[in-house]
Amino acid sequence: MATDSWAQAVDEQEAAAESVNLNLRNTKDKAAQSLLNKLIRNNLVNNTNQVEVLQKDPNSPLYSVKSFEELRLKPQLLQGVYAMGFNRPSKIQETALPMMLAEPPQNLIAQSQSGTGKTAAFVLAMLSHVDPNNKYPQCLCVSPTYELALQTGKVIEQMGQHYPEVKLLYAIRGNKLQRGIKPQEQIVIGTPGTMLDWCGKLKFIEPKKIKVFVLDEADVMIATQGHQDQSIRIQRMLPKNCQMLLFSATFEETVWNFAQRIVPDPNIIKLKREEETLDTIKQYYVLCNSKEEKFQALCNIYGAITIAQAMIFCHTRKTAGWLAGELSREGHQVALLSGEMQVEQRAAVIDRFRDGKEKVLVTTNVCARGIDVEQVSVVINFDLPVDKDGNPDNETYLHRIGRTGRFGKRGLAINMVDSRMSMNILNRIQEHFSKKIEKLDTDDLDEIEKIAS
Repeated sequence: MATDSWAQAVDEQEAAAESVNLNLRNTKDKAAQSLLNKLIRNNLVNNTNQVEVLQKDPNSPLYSVKSFEELRLKPQLLQGVYAMGFNRPSKIQETALPMMLAEPPQNLIAQSQSGTGKTAAFVLAMLSHVDPNNKYPQCLCVSPTYELALQTGKVIEQMGQHYPEVKLLYAIRGNKLQRGIKPQEQIVIGTPGTMLDWCGKLKFIEPKKIKVFVLDEADVMIATQGHQDQSIRIQRMLPKNCQMLLFSATFEETVWNFAQRIVPDPNIIKLKREEETLDTIKQYYVLCNSKEEKFQALCNIYGAITIAQAMIFCHTRKTAGWLAGELSREGHQVALLSGEMQVEQRAAVIDRFRDGKEKVLVTTNVCARGIDVEQVSVVINFDLPVDKDGNPDNETYLHRIGRTGRFGKRGLAINMVDSRMSMNILNRIQEHFSKKIEKLDTDDLDEIEKIAS
């Protein structure tokens, strides 16, 4: 039975989900196998965010839907949507889906937070535009990381579970195809470098046959070395009538510039600025004078309140390693995640944390996106996020604290401030989101105990 509640639908989704099939041909790549076995929930939460819609043709009537039936989907896709536990479109889907499913296809740039249903929306668009009788790639989806590619792939498999004629292939490192063999799968999802190789020098994919091109998590894409250039090079190979869909949680100027190079004549869906942060997250800061004082403050917080599970973000691998060691010596069950780890190691760490075998996950920004763990009630910024020039990294801040307050629950974010410079960073983050971050006092402990436990 379908449900109107996204949060309630999560368990039904996971129960119905089949394991992702990477279709690894003639390879024993352990990294890919570990990713294959990794389960990352793709949870959708109900929200009240208002969206601003800018149409390429202002004279065209704005069409939105309140039910999936109105979209006139193929019966097997409608069946897949309901099997996932979804009964009606989420806020962004109401407006985005009619645009994405229109004939002729319309290009779209959309801003949407994690958990609002945007992955299911563009997956539904890809599945709808595929011709299952044609045994070659017709839809490409580019994600910045292995984890996000697999998360999207899981949604494709779930939504397409009653549409077995449509096949899925992963263009990720470790999935090596034999030279001269043309893939017959209609949907290819992967990371920019591998996707570019498959479209270009390896010629596994014929770009001129692609109908839909999706760029997910555009803001992190352009912040990753080489990804922006690789994505643009892929886009240039595609036919002029290829539908371009670009999604990003935030839209800074750099994202807009990138989006406009990739997506010609787009419709645009934006969240209003004040709604970028989740209202369910209570934000605090703690004043300290050094790394050691921040660690002591962390211990004091743990001593004062009961915490289900927590994620702690550090700026560097060195700090993350040091902090994980100190917390372990204090008797905490700690997992450490950082960018230099092999993919299979990262997957194992995330699985153990999701299963509750460790209560604290210390990480760098590698884990700021795409990982939903229902029990995470507290996010701690041991170091505030800054870009390479030392300015506040507002996008990263949003994604870090967005690891809590999931599934419609209340969440808690605590920021460690250890200098005048970091206090300035925090003040600028407050100004950006127009959201007050309060100083944590002992009087607040009863309040945060209710959230953290």
